[in-house]
Amino acid sequence: MNAVARNLEERTLSYSEAIREAMSLAMDADPTVILMGEDIGVYGGAFQVTLDLVDKYGTDRVMDTPISELGGAGVAVGAALTGLKPIFEFQFSDFAALAMEQIVNQAAKLRYMLGGEASVPVVFRMPAGSGTGAAAQHSQSLEAWFGHVPGLKVVQPSTPEDAKGLLLAALADPDPVLIFEHKLLYKMKGHVPEGHYTVPIGKAAVRRQGKDLTIVASSIMVHRALEAAERLAADGMDIEVIDLRSVRPIDRDTILASVRKTGKLMVVYEGVKSYGVGAEISAMVAESDAFDFLDAPILRLGGAEAPVPYNPDLERASVPQVDTIEAAARRLLGGEV
Repeated sequence: MNAVARNLEERTLSYSEAIREAMSLAMDADPTVILMGEDIGVYGGAFQVTLDLVDKYGTDRVMDTPISELGGAGVAVGAALTGLKPIFEFQFSDFAALAMEQIVNQAAKLRYMLGGEASVPVVFRMPAGSGTGAAAQHSQSLEAWFGHVPGLKVVQPSTPEDAKGLLLAALADPDPVLIFEHKLLYKMKGHVPEGHYTVPIGKAAVRRQGKDLTIVASSIMVHRALEAAERLAADGMDIEVIDLRSVRPIDRDTILASVRKTGKLMVVYEGVKSYGVGAEISAMVAESDAFDFLDAPILRLGGAEAPVPYNPDLERASVPQVDTIEAAARRLLGGEV
C-alpha cells in the first residue's frame, strides 16, 4: 500500500472527539467509570466535550454537579475512595483553585497516609491555556502548581492520539491524574487509532529529530515549536523537538539524551516563566552529567510575569508564539544568549 492510500485510510478525529471516545470506551468496559462536573450533561460541558454522553449513559453515570468546585471535587475524591473511577471536569482549570483542599490535601495524600491500603483513582480534566479571549481568571496554565505535589500525576496531551491514550492510561492508574487540555487544541484534528490503547504517563515523545538544539515543549507549544523548527530548517538549523507530555513524572532520560546530542537546550511553555516547568527541567539538566555537554546557557521561554490580558494583542504577546520561539532559537544558536 502506498503512502497516499495509507493516509486516506487513517482515521481522523478532533482532540475533543478523541477525549469523548476515550471516556465512552472506558464507560462501556467498566461500570465503575463515571463522569462528574458542571454542565457536562445536557449542555455537553463548557467546551462541548461530553456532548451526548448523558443520553448514552444516563444521569446516574454522567452527573451535573452544583456550582461548587470544592464540593464537586470532594465528591469525586470520596467516590474514588469507595471503589468508583470518577472523571471530574472543571469548566476551566483556573477554577481548580477553589478545590485545592480536595486535590492537594486529600486526593494526593490519602494513599500515603493510609499506608497504601487505599488509593484514589480519580481523573481531573482541566481545560487550560490562553487564546480564547477569556481573560485573566480563565486563561492560566497552572500545571506547575500541581506538578509540585507528590502523589499527583500531571499530563498535557498535545495531539488527539495522546489525548485519548493518556486519558485511558489515567483511568488505569491508581493515583489521581490531572489532564491539562489546551482549549485551542479541542478542534485540532489528527490520526487516532481505533479501540483501546494507552500512552504511558511519564514518557516524552521526540516529535522531530535534530542535532543543533533541543527544544522541550508541552501542549500547544509543541506545535509552535515544530513550526519554528521548520522555518529554521530553511536556514540549515537542525532542531530537535521533544513533546514533554507528562509534567509529573518528567521523562528525564529522553531529555538528557537529547541534550547530550545537541549541546543546547531551550524549554518552551505557556505558564509564567518564573518557578515553572522550565525551571525544573533546567535544574534537572544542570544537576546531571548532561550539563557537561552544554555549549550555551539553557534558555527558558515562558509566559509573561503578569495575568493573562483580555485584549487579544496583549494576550498573544503574553505567551510564546512561533515568531518568538524562532527568534529565541536563532539567538541561542547564534551565541547571543
